[in-house]
Amino acid sequence: MSEFITGPSEQGLYRLAAGTLLVAFQGTTAPDWVLRELDNGLGGVTLFGFNVADPDQLSALTSRLRAAGDPVVSLDEEGGDVTRLAYHVGSPYPGNAALGAVDDVELTRSVYRSIGDDLARCGVNLDMAPDADVNTADDNPVIGTRAFGSDAALVARHTVAAVHGLQSAGVAACVKHFPGHGATRQDSHLEVPLVDASLELLHERELVPFRAAIEAGTKSIMTAHVRVPALTGDLPATLSPAALTGLLRGELGYDGVVVSDALDMKAITDAYGLAGGAVLSLAAGTDLLCLGPLPTEDDVRRIIAGIVAAVRDGRLPVSRLEEAAERVARLRTWFGEPRQVAAGENVIGLTAARRAVSLTGSASPLVDPLVVEVDTPPTIAVGDVPWGFAPWLSRAEIVRVKPESADVSGLLARAEGRSLVVVVKDAHRYEASRTVVSALLATRPDATVVEMGLPIWRPAGTTYLATYGAARANAQAAAELLNLRAPEPSAP
Repeated sequence: MSEFITGPSEQGLYRLAAGTLLVAFQGTTAPDWVLRELDNGLGGVTLFGFNVADPDQLSALTSRLRAAGDPVVSLDEEGGDVTRLAYHVGSPYPGNAALGAVDDVELTRSVYRSIGDDLARCGVNLDMAPDADVNTADDNPVIGTRAFGSDAALVARHTVAAVHGLQSAGVAACVKHFPGHGATRQDSHLEVPLVDASLELLHERELVPFRAAIEAGTKSIMTAHVRVPALTGDLPATLSPAALTGLLRGELGYDGVVVSDALDMKAITDAYGLAGGAVLSLAAGTDLLCLGPLPTEDDVRRIIAGIVAAVRDGRLPVSRLEEAAERVARLRTWFGEPRQVAAGENVIGLTAARRAVSLTGSASPLVDPLVVEVDTPPTIAVGDVPWGFAPWLSRAEIVRVKPESADVSGLLARAEGRSLVVVVKDAHRYEASRTVVSALLATRPDATVVEMGLPIWRPAGTTYLATYGAARANAQAAAELLNLRAPEPSAP
């Protein structure tokens, strides 16, 4: 038993505090301390790519966790660039930007239903998705292709479709990042981003998808570590009673589970610390605290101790913990309702990716093609997930180059007498990438440019292919369109 438990009343308080935490751990098996704390009331876990080897391993892991308690088992499975189930190979589903580009809500629902089935088969019961941010900042470093688009109404209808798809499979949706992370130019993993919007603009833009998701019955909503001066003052929304209790609970009427974004992000830890941030977030109205991959067993113990101390000294009412426990208990009851999970695999992800890919100009027959992939640094939210054409090249040579050290003259010499395909990812955000592409096009205007991020920077007069994401399915659809790979059957 934990060192903090000294009697029944203390044990009850400890369990209430521990019940608010979603902890992370390294490796593909559950550590003893996690299993022990689940027995002591721990709320659950958040899994990352390093916890997942394959579906059988993940199923065994979640079964072991359930044998120790009644955990919420969560992860980020957005499809597209952000995947945990397919972290080592890339997602078989296109992400939100591709689905928004197609703008077929039934397709979005089907994709998310398939994602939900995949998760349910592996024992995951809460997906930290969909992303409901309205991505109005082109150079947003953390959202980008994770958003359905920049139009609030479009984002809202696809958010609703995603919620319905996931929850029809018995997996709770967690719509994020409230009250909106799409108008930021900073990454909350590194600092507190600013959303400089009036309350009127928030209601007209950022809040539209969240209001729709609430009406659609989303089981949970995730907070954003963003500062909205008109709403939160100097606080990030994750710690703001005005945002979480006043706006989300009061004005919008939401009574489901509120989940914090990862508290180990610098937007929280640099100013408040882990335990301090946890107490403030609970007081503001959060029910489950996602701790992220950095906190250790000792950190978790200190966070629980900090929550208990805050109750004892009056900074955190015990009623706030009891309210959180009641909401999470309702969620667990919903998890237990009988549902049918689809068996086996389907190709809805590839079908969606094929519908999303767009071509400007003409795709001429390729002759002994050279594919130059201009490398892009991974973001913290996405992680180092493989991307590019490598898995699908049946008749082309591929070269991956760092833009800062690319030998343009050497690449041009290598491509002489051959078709040239240049692949980039979010080139609008990286001047070095644009410089390499422009230098190649200056000599080879006949080259084809493939953008696997947001298609914002488009070189004029060039054959240009946009995939709206860098998932495995996006790459396959692009390779087929360029006739680099024979197409596979579509979904019936």
